[in-house]
Amino acid sequence: MANNLRNIWDADPDAAPKDAPSFSDDIAGRFRSGRLVKTGRTETPESLNEWRVTTGDPSVAKKIAEILGGEPESWETDREDNLEILTDAKTVQIIIEPDGVDASFKQFVPGAGMTHHCDGFAYLSPDEDKGQSCGCPSLIAERKLKAQQMRGPKPSVDITFRMADAPDLGKFRFNSGSWKLVEALGPLFADLDKYGNAGDEESGTDGVPVRASLTIENVSYTPKKGPRAGQTVSYNKPVIKIFGVYEGAEDEALPEAA
Repeated sequence: MANNLRNIWDADPDAAPKDAPSFSDDIAGRFRSGRLVKTGRTETPESLNEWRVTTGDPSVAKKIAEILGGEPESWETDREDNLEILTDAKTVQIIIEPDGVDASFKQFVPGAGMTHHCDGFAYLSPDEDKGQSCGCPSLIAERKLKAQQMRGPKPSVDITFRMADAPDLGKFRFNSGSWKLVEALGPLFADLDKYGNAGDEESGTDGVPVRASLTIENVSYTPKKGPRAGQTVSYNKPVIKIFGVYEGAEDEALPEAA
């Protein structure tokens, strides 16, 4: 048998069939702990008790549903990740990529994009402002107030990871503006440093992936003072736990020595 039609694409290369894209080293989707619920013309933020995953790849959506539960469905968005899965999972086992956690403060203005990017004390970008004082207040309470008033930046914690149950599926991202997660960043980065996630620039050592879990944790309490005294207050927060270095499927599959 012969492919006598193989040369037809030479005359029209733009129409030639393309290989299916591989997402193994790209961002295959995003994990989200909330969504916007539309009621009439109003969109109201809703906090979720289980992970919501969005992706633009039907095969990724199908695999996510197999592992975490839920059904892939279309959702209204102008971005590429037009499929969403409302999973049944509060916790997902993950592999955090080398240097896979990035934390900073950012402020976005509609129509102007990111207008403020700092570490809380000095600008991180643009290059011409990098290192200069950002002017943010020192007290956390003041930072929160300015962020609520849209007069200052909010926390932005980005995590890049793979799913431990399907590492070849590609990289995923989770972004959080949770102040509770900011409070946990000290111990989190200490654990990441303990296992060499970020590597060492001076010695030229590359960072290593680590095993971890990503959980939506519900917190409930009854304040004794303040305007909500005696009322049950409940909220969700993202929690990351580090378990150690991820050795990789290749090492785990090695047979024991005879």
